[in-house]
Amino acid sequence: MKKKKLKYIILTCAIFFLNLNGSAYAQNVDKLYEKIDLFSEVLETIQNEYVEEIDQAKAMDSAINGVLQSLDPYSAYMNPEIFEESQTETSGEFGGLGIEVSMEAGVIKVITPIDDTPASKAGVKAGDYIVKINGEQVQGKTLMGAVNLMRGKVGTSIEITIRRKGLKKAKIFKITREIIEIKSVVYKLVDNKVGYIRLRAFNQNSSNQLKKIISNFENNNKLVGYILDLRNNPGGLLSQAIRISDFFLDNGEIVSTKGRKKRENRKFFAEKGDKIKGKPLIVLINNGSASAAEIVAGALQDQKRAILLGETSYGKGSVQSIIPLKNRGAIRLTVSKYYLPSGKSISEVGVVPDIQVEEEGKEFSINTDTDNQLNYAINLFIG
Repeated sequence: MKKKKLKYIILTCAIFFLNLNGSAYAQNVDKLYEKIDLFSEVLETIQNEYVEEIDQAKAMDSAINGVLQSLDPYSAYMNPEIFEESQTETSGEFGGLGIEVSMEAGVIKVITPIDDTPASKAGVKAGDYIVKINGEQVQGKTLMGAVNLMRGKVGTSIEITIRRKGLKKAKIFKITREIIEIKSVVYKLVDNKVGYIRLRAFNQNSSNQLKKIISNFENNNKLVGYILDLRNNPGGLLSQAIRISDFFLDNGEIVSTKGRKKRENRKFFAEKGDKIKGKPLIVLINNGSASAAEIVAGALQDQKRAILLGETSYGKGSVQSIIPLKNRGAIRLTVSKYYLPSGKSISEVGVVPDIQVEEEGKEFSINTDTDNQLNYAINLFIG
């Protein structure tokens, strides 16, 4: 009975492989069948010889996820439970630590801690590697599996162990989970001369909020320029990145996407009408600026519209689609890459600032004296 079940699972997996690699199958049928036979042998050996009895369904989930994770850090399998949770998360309010993460070299890498969340307040930084969760090694776990471990009831605590470049010893953070509410835009008028706008994420209403803020600032006759703060912005909707870039441009290309399928090959251009009427613009970026944030920063830099200040951005220049599956789960699959107006890809390279200023302190705030990047930008306007 067990062998029949195992053969059925292997056959299902084989069909998955054939569908995923249709072109390779057409080119080299024999080689593909050899790999399927090898997979069957490995799985059967594990079932018969491993020290403990395995859950075959979980083993197959891991195998499917392994295929996707081998493509890039952002592609992954979501079982029905995780897919349902992820849909709740995209509503803008969810329980957790407040970090965007990816998988790198078998461990979890922090893309960015979201502002005013438990993780950012504790001192977790972009580029940190999470190696343990509550003392449990992350190595060998899937990305979604590790993310699941970090989730829990609001008010409960979690201990994460991180490795950080430049530090010899691991750091341990004990963090209390909270409801994460993402407020995408905050702003302030500095010395009645500089419009400071901090964009924390590219949510559905970000451009509408930003449009109103700019309109209010433009009523001030003493305004000399703007600071757009994209530090620790993990990205979000491509449509919002395009609209927000367009606010500061009169014409020219903003971004293009290129993929294997023609429908993924698109170019996006600015329409006439610079909403800040040509005033000087400084954009702040750091290692936690990713995806849509990099599109905006890169477009404004390439079009000579803004000065970029801070640190090189994260380098997430790819587009993922969520594709539902018959089992009510889904796969997150990279379908195209972003390219800046210059033709450069953001992927794994990031956007390099015009003025390199390293970050100090653990939080970003308009009221803090330790925010040397922001103070540097303000001084460029008012001295």
